Amino acid sequence: MYSPSIQKLIDLFSKFPTVGPRTAARFVFYLMGLNKEEIEELIKSISDLKKNVKICPFCFNSFEGEDKFCQVCSNPSRDKTLLCIVANETDLMAIEKTKKYNGRYFILGGTVSTLKKADIEKLRIKELEERVKNNPEIKEIILAINPTTEGEATTLYLERLLKPLNKKITRLGRGLPVGGELEYADEETLSSALEARK
Repeated sequence: MYSPSIQKLIDLFSKFPTVGPRTAARFVFYLMGLNKEEIEELIKSISDLKKNVKICPFCFNSFEGEDKFCQVCSNPSRDKTLLCIVANETDLMAIEKTKKYNGRYFILGGTVSTLKKADIEKLRIKELEERVKNNPEIKEIILAINPTTEGEATTLYLERLLKPLNKKITRLGRGLPVGGELEYADEETLSSALEARK
């Protein structure tokens, strides 16, 4: 049985995605081995994260600075006719690294394994519909969702939802392995997947 202070931190770390109690305990014991300055730097970084980082009102990407929109959305050279829908920020960053895409993004906020109303409500579906309806310059919507079971269910749902809006809807080409994750794909694979979208 751990002391209350250790157990509290284990419980907090266990709330992180993909972190179970054993990994959380490793984090806690790692922190216990740090010196006071390292702990203070970690605390300050977490505090700065909440204080300085904003969420873009157009694409939901996080950013810092005085601008109202993130660097991608506020860049006038981006192609406003293209909207790439991704599940999360790490997928956006993976596509940006390819330097093959010059449109704008929309971060959905995850994927769903079932099309139950409660699951779908966790995603930014209403915001996506508003974004597409209120931006008539959007001509093509690229569904760049991981080709996992959840990703496929989400993609099919989005295709049905967006079809009545009369936009060209494409998916990434199958340069990506089924069951793979965008953030772990190399730049070459992502580049060919973007080019082979259909």
